Amino acid sequence: MPRTRAEKTLFTLILLGYLVAGALYAIYSPPWQAPDEPAHFNYIRQVAEDGCCPRIETGDWDSDYLARLTTARFAPAHLDRLDSIQYEDHHPPLYYLLASLVYHLSGGDLIALRLFSVMLGAAVVCLSYAVGRRVIPGQPQVALGAMALIAFLPQHLSMMASVNNDALAEALVALTLLWLIRFLNSESVAIWQLGLIVGMALLTKITIYFLALIVPLAFWLKWRRDKQPPLALLHSLAIFALIAGAAGGFWWLRNIAVYGFPDFLALGAHDAVVADQPRTADYIAQHGLGTTVAQMTSTTFKSFWGQFGWMALPLDSVFGGWLYRGFALLLLAGFTGALLARRYGAAKEPEPPRPRFPRPVFIILLTTALLVALQFSYYNLEFQQWQGRYLFPALIPIALTLAYGLDWWRVRILSRWDAFLWLTPLTLSSLVALDIYLLFRVIAPGLSP
Repeated sequence: MPRTRAEKTLFTLILLGYLVAGALYAIYSPPWQAPDEPAHFNYIRQVAEDGCCPRIETGDWDSDYLARLTTARFAPAHLDRLDSIQYEDHHPPLYYLLASLVYHLSGGDLIALRLFSVMLGAAVVCLSYAVGRRVIPGQPQVALGAMALIAFLPQHLSMMASVNNDALAEALVALTLLWLIRFLNSESVAIWQLGLIVGMALLTKITIYFLALIVPLAFWLKWRRDKQPPLALLHSLAIFALIAGAAGGFWWLRNIAVYGFPDFLALGAHDAVVADQPRTADYIAQHGLGTTVAQMTSTTFKSFWGQFGWMALPLDSVFGGWLYRGFALLLLAGFTGALLARRYGAAKEPEPPRPRFPRPVFIILLTTALLVALQFSYYNLEFQQWQGRYLFPALIPIALTLAYGLDWWRVRILSRWDAFLWLTPLTLSSLVALDIYLLFRVIAPGLSP
């Protein structure tokens, strides 16, 4: 937790700012104008009304009806078949079981379910600070900077304020990273706790299954560093696999019983249902590989920062087209600063030398980001899904790197003035003003029927 008065104040302001902005997005974003929100809502409804768990089947995906809905901006006249949108029924059930309680208490209110996601997102925001505080203990401004970026990145805030399982998934990624960093720092961490956390991840979302690889990697790094006997590594791996596998195994056996072997993840059933979803191979055949790569890169970048609704509302015209350029400069400054910090390390006086990320922790964070990027690339080999939000499971490593790099520039340029110590988190916190502007001047008018 924060240790100085200034740190506590900034932590509190960032968290409160996130909660207020998230609540505003939950209340004022037009209904259903978040990717796949009707399908996630209908999963919750089915669990609340019929019990767990629904089955994905023919008729759950209707591309013509979805196109009509998005074109009409979900106008009430077209919502007569909204409850038929059920193509997310293949997901693991943990988020939907929890959300079904909110559904019961609120009478199925969309805003209540969105606010539930906002609260789960608050855990992501707080845990990101806790991770940063342990990665670089002597630089709270970096942890607060990463926290602010995660809280106020426009697209991320929008996703945290909509009905989907992303917030719970990201919270479990953050909790796993925190526990692994504590483990690598030789703090008291029980192996069964890591097994339980990853077991919950296996019951939440397939896109965070990479955690089942990250944890054994951390075991191996600590075993190698501490020169432990081989049996110690095998013992840790066995306990972790037993607990995590037991949690996920129930769901996998259910899927095999419903969809048949070997479709234990229900992905085969999902792909069969959404067979007419846009395919990357078709786009390449029509436009060529070079155009496809360029379009994929551009769209992924834009939608990482902000492309709202069902990818229908990019921000190219906002502030005369300079908004994405500003984000690009932020990205460039952060990553170049981080690379220079890795190369040169120390800053000029009067500040003491800046510590590098501890090597095992650096490997864990880098591997997390790489696995998420590979996952994104693999998915897009088949389906045309150029959405930056699929990179959000790696948002903590990305935000920490950007905050670390930006703060390196602050040290190089402004370190002689103590008043600028908190410049990095304050600058990134100013994104909340952009969030509010986008909500009321762009999103609400641009996506309302």
